[in-house]
Amino acid sequence: MAFTAPVALVTGAARRIGAAIARRLHADGHALALHYRRPGPELDALLAAFEAARPGSAVALQADLREPQACERLVAEAQARLGRLDALVNNASAFAVAPLEASDAALFDAQFAVNARAPFLLARAAAPFLRAQRGAIVNVADVYAAQPRPDAIAYSASKAALVAITQGLAGALAPEVRVNAVAPGAILWPDGESGSGDREAILARTALGRRGSPEDIADAVAWLLRAPFVTGQVVRVDGGRALTA
Repeated sequence: MAFTAPVALVTGAARRIGAAIARRLHADGHALALHYRRPGPELDALLAAFEAARPGSAVALQADLREPQACERLVAEAQARLGRLDALVNNASAFAVAPLEASDAALFDAQFAVNARAPFLLARAAAPFLRAQRGAIVNVADVYAAQPRPDAIAYSASKAALVAITQGLAGALAPEVRVNAVAPGAILWPDGESGSGDREAILARTALGRRGSPEDIADAVAWLLRAPFVTGQVVRVDGGRALTA
């Protein structure tokens, strides 16, 4: 099926921030290629909602982004299924907390594989299609790229690499394709992480004194996809955390 409406590939789209981004872009009129690693009820509900709103406007594509060859295959499948590609949102992320003594090579490589290498390979594969549509890429980075977390050094470094990739791609793909990033602050607490004291400390360092919502990130992504004179930028959506850190 070929669409006249813009088509976006969103990685990690099944849940959390990825699902919020998908909902916002679909509401804005995009057709969507929804990447997921593992199926589940959240993905099923998202697809059902999109199908009810606009039949045929979304497809789900499975890929394990830790595998380099999966990235090119994912882009090719999105283009084949939807007929064009106007936007790539690299939202999928791996997050690991570990003290320095437990941060071995395997953990380091796993963080970089998903958080830095996959967005790079996806952008490289998508570049010809995005150039044809004068499209855009938005990468979801993190405030920890600029303020590394001592118990998540590999994660922080991988997101810093993603910022460098964003800025490098902005130059390499100009003038046809714009490339930007969003750096979320406290939005959703990581799955499986507890500790109310740590959370309170994070919010105490946030100027607005509260968490943001996934929709705050989705709004920023939607804006960057349509901002015609913005490229190579990292937009912090962090409630002013940089002011007090």
